[in-house]
Amino acid sequence: MDESRPLADRFEANRPHLRAVAFRILGNVEDTDDALQEAWLRLSTTDAGDIGNLTGWLTTVVSRICLNSLRSRQRRHPESIDDSDVVQFPVRTAVTPEEQALLADSMGQALLVVLDRLNPAERICFVLHDMFSLSFEEIAGILGKSPEACRQLASRARRRVRMEEDPTSDPQRQHQIVDAFLAAARTGDLQMLVSLLSPDVELVADTAAVALGAPRRLVGPNDVANRFSGGAKAARAARLDGSAGLVWAQGGTTKVAFDFTVVGAKVTRIEMIGDADVLGEIDIEVLRRGR
Repeated sequence: MDESRPLADRFEANRPHLRAVAFRILGNVEDTDDALQEAWLRLSTTDAGDIGNLTGWLTTVVSRICLNSLRSRQRRHPESIDDSDVVQFPVRTAVTPEEQALLADSMGQALLVVLDRLNPAERICFVLHDMFSLSFEEIAGILGKSPEACRQLASRARRRVRMEEDPTSDPQRQHQIVDAFLAAARTGDLQMLVSLLSPDVELVADTAAVALGAPRRLVGPNDVANRFSGGAKAARAARLDGSAGLVWAQGGTTKVAFDFTVVGAKVTRIEMIGDADVLGEIDIEVLRRGR
């Protein structure tokens, strides 16, 4: 036990940072403390002499534990770790009301509610990059995805957070706007398309979508409308994690998702997503309408 104390002290020194990371990802104190206990179990069975940057190592471990927790709240401890074989570290599970209030206030209850609507990978990317300034290269190592995919996931999460926080946001109205956009695109109604787009509308495509023939970036209602006018014959209306969008599929597999940002009654951004890693993280529901 004495031999483990220096390592335990180093863990304790990192605990405030790790707790902040875990709470922002998981959103509740109980799961946060479970994640920290699990991180200690892993550290205590690892040769700490091989760890060059303990804070970075622990942040990665805690983030991966949180990712697993988000994907399966019922699973707490990997079966490969036997609690009886490791030194127990007294991570406090009895949190005072003051501590809980401090954690919650550091984010705000409204943001916690919004983050709960992100998928696990989006939440990890958003929290680690936007709140803790981790690079997408570092986050890619945590998620096992490419840095570009992590950048897209964070961008998508950021826009979803803004939309959720917008008091004028109306999901039904958003679907109506996207349906009207699809209909106008198919009939080649250029005037209608332009009327649905904001003056500063932006169309962007990831590398995979560009490889399929999409433009990297277009700005302005005329250029964006011309890109879609008379096209989108094979596109289908869809929900992308509950938000209005379109998909293009081939052989029953989604090849490109069109992620719309709608503010008021105008489309402000269309993101064409072809990266398989990002598509795999999106809950896609193809709708019957718009066929």
